[in-house]
Amino acid sequence: MSHHEHPASDHAGGNPDIVPIKSSVFASRHPHDPLTGDEIDRAREILLDSGLLGATIRVPMLLPHEYEKDELAAWSPGDEIDRRIDVTLLDAATGAVTEVIVSVTRGDVVQTTSHDTTTAPYGQPQYLFEEYERAAEIVKSSAEWQAAMTRRGLTDRMELAFCSPLAPGFVGRANEVGRRVIRSLTFLRDSDDDIAWAHPVEGLIVHVDLVANAVIGIEDDGDVPVPAGTGKYTPDAVGPARTTLKPIEITQPEGPSFAVNGSLVEWENWSLRVDFNSREGLVLHDVAFDGRPVLTRASVPEMVVPYGDTSPTRFWISYFDAGEYLLGKNANHLELGCDCLGVIHYFDGYVADDHGHAVKIPNVVCMHEEDYGILWKHTEPGPVGAQVRRSRRLVVSYFSTIGNYDYGFFWYFYLDGSIQVEAKATGIVFVGAGHPGSTSRHAPEIAPGVFAPVHQHLFSARLDVAIDGEDNRLVEIDAVRIPMGDDNPFGNAFTWSETPLRTESEAQRVADTSVARVWEVQSASKKNYLGKPTAYHLIAQPTALLMADPASTVAARAAFATKHLWGTAYAHDERWPGGRYPNAHQGGAGLPAYTASDRSIDGEDLVLWHTFGLTHIPRPEDWPIMPVDYAGFWLKPYGFLDVNPAMDVPESTQAHAASDGGCGQGAACTCSH
Repeated sequence: MSHHEHPASDHAGGNPDIVPIKSSVFASRHPHDPLTGDEIDRAREILLDSGLLGATIRVPMLLPHEYEKDELAAWSPGDEIDRRIDVTLLDAATGAVTEVIVSVTRGDVVQTTSHDTTTAPYGQPQYLFEEYERAAEIVKSSAEWQAAMTRRGLTDRMELAFCSPLAPGFVGRANEVGRRVIRSLTFLRDSDDDIAWAHPVEGLIVHVDLVANAVIGIEDDGDVPVPAGTGKYTPDAVGPARTTLKPIEITQPEGPSFAVNGSLVEWENWSLRVDFNSREGLVLHDVAFDGRPVLTRASVPEMVVPYGDTSPTRFWISYFDAGEYLLGKNANHLELGCDCLGVIHYFDGYVADDHGHAVKIPNVVCMHEEDYGILWKHTEPGPVGAQVRRSRRLVVSYFSTIGNYDYGFFWYFYLDGSIQVEAKATGIVFVGAGHPGSTSRHAPEIAPGVFAPVHQHLFSARLDVAIDGEDNRLVEIDAVRIPMGDDNPFGNAFTWSETPLRTESEAQRVADTSVARVWEVQSASKKNYLGKPTAYHLIAQPTALLMADPASTVAARAAFATKHLWGTAYAHDERWPGGRYPNAHQGGAGLPAYTASDRSIDGEDLVLWHTFGLTHIPRPEDWPIMPVDYAGFWLKPYGFLDVNPAMDVPESTQAHAASDGGCGQGAACTCSH
């Protein structure tokens, strides 16, 4: 299983699962094929030849440059297509930022644009792995930090101390705005293999300028004792494993039901293309059911983790794990039997290191089938008897470790045409220290002297929907009570309402489970055999929105998390819910800017942005490793199909009900659950 040898930050860290490569053997054959190692290395050569990649220049982010839709429409298999790469360059010596589009097909620089980080609304590129180590060195070598540790009686523990590098949020301090700043909190280790997160040095905060390579401020407040308990969780610390669990073996003697050709996956009625990049991680293209389009592009391109603690140590924390740290670059190398179980197909991923060299993350995306209980069932008296079919789903997933937290992103495709998206949060909760037995309004005590602040994990899914084509409409559906009277004489009646959402301002919505609210995406031109528009429903699961006050800086920076739904007209360069550079950004980028002109979305090329996630009030059972917590949503066909598309699913080969031949005729079946 993948482990980070050193904790890198609450939400930062070098990825030990990426390995240098010399070249890639995979030649791209389709516009949506992911970047190869050869293409990334070729982009670096072009930047070098053009003089853009000097000795002090680093590469915070490198992504495939998205194609315009008319380019894709004009492309046919066998045609050459211009493979372009979007590279962000940072001059580590000056802080200057340049955005470059490189054509690896033509071998030239297509476009260069400067990004001003020094004037409002600011915004810094993503952190470099090398900056985590450099920040720790700056902190540990500073006289201020050494004096603070000495004052606390921790001189003998300085060598093994872990100085975490943390994104600063945006608090408007004059000595920080427009500068490339990182904050550092200190955690102690008792040995090289100790878990530093269990031993926070409360009240010690160091502020570092990564361009000046200097400490620009330090806060040393209080004398809370460092928690002495262990945070170790490996088998040698936990003790003997239980012996009561019997093995479960997943076998498919005839192999899996899916077929893979490059990035193209076909499974039952589904087809899709699997892509991967350093920021979003897993990206899906051209998702279709029974040959009919459902999604043009789908990903989870951003998330925010705001903390609800007022202490100086944590009030500023609001991590953007994609936009500040890069989910894909921190993705795990997945392993059979640990991360994935069954007959597995893996996809490798390629990203760029801090210098623009291609690195490979082996087995970064896992794909397999799994049983999912009952698909449909009915028992009819008489000769029809019991009929039951088992559900199966195709699972496409990856995991990313951002410091102390681990996130899995899972896309499930079902036989009935449904899609489920699920985020899984696990890892180590971020903690501070307090006096054992004391209480805090913002941080419950989860172990003696260990206090875990309340926080949220709010994800934003970007869904470029294409229900039977790009011309779609958005309608809000609510269940509606009918007052008792002439229209409801017995009091039992209820109905539903349909509210068209025709503009971007109308499509900024909040979920409401009390009225079973769903959002219906309709085709503007295709109808089913009942004469109704073909459609899919976006079904939200209960999620609190951003708990921070609307006047807070995190609300300005993470405005996407203030609504469950945003609907926008498609635009090629609108991909980031919190903007391209949420790090140290003043706010207002991303969805607020995208929707400012209030474009029409009625019968247009529509993009949905859905906020889902977790509000976490930590508990003792979350320590030392948090069991997986789940958040997600569904997309389900609603009139997209004329009948249940899974009626032809065969009976399970493991049916064993009785002498009448299994789950089919006459007897109830013991295989249903």
